[in-house]
Amino acid sequence: MTRTGAETAVAWLVSVAPDPRACRREWERDPQGMALLPAGKRWDVLIVPGELAYPTLDVLTRLLDRPGPVLADFGESRMGFFVPPGTAARWVGTGIRGVGAGAWIVVPRPGGTVGGVRWLIPPDGSGTLTDATLLELALHEAAAARGTGEVGR
Repeated sequence: MTRTGAETAVAWLVSVAPDPRACRREWERDPQGMALLPAGKRWDVLIVPGELAYPTLDVLTRLLDRPGPVLADFGESRMGFFVPPGTAARWVGTGIRGVGAGAWIVVPRPGGTVGGVRWLIPPDGSGTLTDATLLELALHEAAAARGTGEVGR
């Protein structure tokens, strides 16, 4: 990610913070720092177990030039796919946790890692998110492939 791209991504992320300037300052002081940002304003996050998340990300990257932002946690046991606001409230997929309005998420500075949380696909600052319907189809394809043993990590 270019410096300008990273700055644009930072601006997009901090735009939802209760105090965007304070959030930006914290990241400037400690680029490996984290921010707790509210979901439900510009994005929701669907948290998918790692064993299904990796095959799903593979499907998405085959279908799209660039999916929306994706976070991975420590040990990569889970991934968070950034989707349009309101998705978490409507999501009914078993084993997938939705983080939406009223919830907060740990977010590292683009290019950074915080306590094992890192960007697999960092935000580009344009507001690109993964379409929830496309994510659901990718999840189904990945689950079906896992069930037949066609997909590995």
